[in-house]
Amino acid sequence: MMGTIQVLDNGYVAAIEHWGSDERIIEAARMSTNKGFVDWNSDAKLLRFLYTNKHMTPFEMAGAVIEVKAPIFVFREWHRHRTQSYNEMSARYIPLPDENYVPTVARLRVSGGANKQAQGVADLAITCEAARDWIARLEALYTCCQAVYEDGLKLGVPKELARLSVPVARYSRMRASANLRNWMQFLALRMAPNAQWEIRQYANAVASLLEQTFPRTMALFREGQGNGS
Repeated sequence: MMGTIQVLDNGYVAAIEHWGSDERIIEAARMSTNKGFVDWNSDAKLLRFLYTNKHMTPFEMAGAVIEVKAPIFVFREWHRHRTQSYNEMSARYIPLPDENYVPTVARLRVSGGANKQAQGVADLAITCEAARDWIARLEALYTCCQAVYEDGLKLGVPKELARLSVPVARYSRMRASANLRNWMQFLALRMAPNAQWEIRQYANAVASLLEQTFPRTMALFREGQGNGS
């Protein structure tokens, strides 16, 4: 699995390594019969049977490590998936780069829609002029936060405290590792229409990376999502 996909204004997902394959999933499923993988003319039906009937343990025999650069608020949602393993860069040890997520005017004008948690005043469509004004004020706030952060570092404030002024829009980096079963569970939730738009963009990119190495399994996943399963 190779490649990097740009996400949002300054983020990305990148494939680091993977293990297993669609064929290895078949081999794991056939351990009890000692038959192993034959060919896709005969084994495609078995892979479909396993997936559609929720026999998911064979899908734990494959997986991937992915590097992610995303705003901190996206990571806070991502880390709720406790079946993944994470290592994130730490502002306790190194200064976080001065990069913050700035939503577009079009993004600000999207209402909550199916997401009940996002409804309220956000459902009142903001005008383009008001959105541009709000973005300008947001960027001014980012500049102020960065100045406080840098001043703290220069003064000798411990990095773990100087970071208090860093907003949740600040970009950070992490590596996430999971088996294929748990990647698909993550994608099913975070690609859903009621997930926050920003993390949906990352989930879509992760799905595209996984499709490069596990094309048959991911085709079944896409089919299942299309059917609402």
